[in-house]
Amino acid sequence: MAKQLGFYIESSICSGCSACQVACKDKNTLDDGRAFRRVFEVSGGGFAKSGEGYVNNVFAYAISISCNHCTDAICVRNCPTTAMTKRAEDGGVFVDTNKCIGCGYCAWSCPYGAPQMNTVTGLMSKCDFCVDLLAKGEDPVCVATCPLNAIKYGDIEELRAKYGTLADARGLPSSTITKPNLVIRPHLGA
Repeated sequence: MAKQLGFYIESSICSGCSACQVACKDKNTLDDGRAFRRVFEVSGGGFAKSGEGYVNNVFAYAISISCNHCTDAICVRNCPTTAMTKRAEDGGVFVDTNKCIGCGYCAWSCPYGAPQMNTVTGLMSKCDFCVDLLAKGEDPVCVATCPLNAIKYGDIEELRAKYGTLADARGLPSSTITKPNLVIRPHLGA
């Protein structure tokens, strides 16, 4: 494999505006039931007794997540027709709709909810890393649209060298499940 593309998500500055999600839906003409990139809020905590008073450990933050084009892509492994594949040239995980039978095994397998059923075609669909834009030297639409520059992409080894190796945050599945090509700078509460 020449390189493995991945995402860097700086959750610490994500405002939860959903511009990345809306841009992705628009670019891919997604119906209401599908979103290849999703922004969700994680919250929790409360007040705990401390001596004579209480301390606050309340947190809330947004995480933007899409397909992580995982190294151990369970969706690829569990696809009975080999419709889900991992490209050698960039490590992107794709669905070949000519082979897909719409069984949904890939969706049931993915802890990130990346593969999603296209109810019009009855076939699976997912983030393709905006390969059409990459081919023209442009950024994926989610990266280009983020007003706070909280989403970056590139060779995962370069992203890890620059931003670290953390791929876990409260609200996400354990990175040990699929080895996502993702680096996160978590929010303080994560």
